[in-house]
Amino acid sequence: MAANSPDRAKQAVRTQVWDALTAADAVHDPSVHGRIPHFKGAEEAASRLAGLSAWQRASVVKAVPDKAQLPVRARALEEGKTVYMAVPKLATPKPFYLLDPATLTVPPLEAAASRTAAAIAPTVEVDALRPLDLIVLGSVAVNRDGARIGKGAGYSDIEFALLTEAGLVTPETLVVTTVHALQVTDIPIPTTAHDVGVDLIVTPHETIACPNPHRPSGVDWSALTAEKIATIPALAARQGT
Repeated sequence: MAANSPDRAKQAVRTQVWDALTAADAVHDPSVHGRIPHFKGAEEAASRLAGLSAWQRASVVKAVPDKAQLPVRARALEEGKTVYMAVPKLATPKPFYLLDPATLTVPPLEAAASRTAAAIAPTVEVDALRPLDLIVLGSVAVNRDGARIGKGAGYSDIEFALLTEAGLVTPETLVVTTVHALQVTDIPIPTTAHDVGVDLIVTPHETIACPNPHRPSGVDWSALTAEKIATIPALAARQGT
């Protein structure tokens, strides 16, 4: 890998943010490296997000399964919103869990936990999802232009691309990330064609609107290996279409 490659530069930003969060005792996990940070103040960030008019208008939310966004998922269910969460690594033909608040058999906070959702929620194919009003992403780092970095696996970008191609992400769909203030960086974040930008960054104490975040128009097949495609049935099915 070249020293100036985007992947190397992204990893340097991740490491700097992970180190800063650890030094500030700003996370719940003993080690935050390699993770979407479970940051202290996640509940306050979820409350700030829930106060926004765009959130209040939303009835269908797609959210990541990370612990940092558990309060967001629980809040959505409490307020009667439908929540979709991805199956780990998109590894099944029906790659999204459907959490319908009208049919929950456990409290919203419990249902929103990834392990519980995996046990109680039905899974659905991409084309069975309802159009998305709001997408909540987890991030390791994000800047005020809306460029974000996850932990490096790329699944959020693939989900977004699949949902876009299915017509479920529209220009009106709001893309949000909830983070600790230390995850908002001034360091330039290199982006590629398949990277998803965010419209809003929500911290426990600030809401940041991002100008013209990048949105991929669909799957960037050139960025995917044959091995990666083979492990994601929804991708493999679309490759031949």
